[in-house]
Amino acid sequence: MNPATNLVLVGPMGAGKTCIGRRLAEHFGLRLADADHEIEQRAGTSINTIFEVEGEHGFRTRERAALATLLHQDGLVISTGGGAVLDPDNRRLMHARGFVVHLDVSVERQLERLAHDRSRPLLARGDREAVLHTLAAQRAPLYAEVADLRFDTNPYGSVEAATRLALELDAHWQRPALGTAQAGVPASTESP
Repeated sequence: MNPATNLVLVGPMGAGKTCIGRRLAEHFGLRLADADHEIEQRAGTSINTIFEVEGEHGFRTRERAALATLLHQDGLVISTGGGAVLDPDNRRLMHARGFVVHLDVSVERQLERLAHDRSRPLLARGDREAVLHTLAAQRAPLYAEVADLRFDTNPYGSVEAATRLALELDAHWQRPALGTAQAGVPASTESP
């Protein structure tokens, strides 16, 4: 087990990271931080515009900086973008500063949940199903590498998923008191 003051949610788009994260934050008395929202606030524009102007590389650079800021705080439930695990430094920092939960979902369920969502730049590249299968093949091993716990969201809506996951976290997540240093990583409430 990985004792940590932060709970980090990773997984593909449509897994429910933000919806489930909001309910988990309420359950554990923590603050929800959505990494994509943090990036948009810092940039003063949407993720779609960042992709259009700077490309995926520019977005990933911004994502790395936003995650580092969030992960150097304590007491957060952090909803990450689906591609946050691509960066080895992100994975290292998530594992060092958080209890990481992989919210898993099948491509079929992603297609259902994202059917009317036009806000995802990676899904604007053509065949949505093919894109999701490609992303799943690329990212699934990275989610498994960084995760302390895997939770399958396929059978559940966000309310039931959050309720069931909270029970699992109550049993598996060792939360040190806020301000307690973790092994090799000083606790901090300030940005880097």
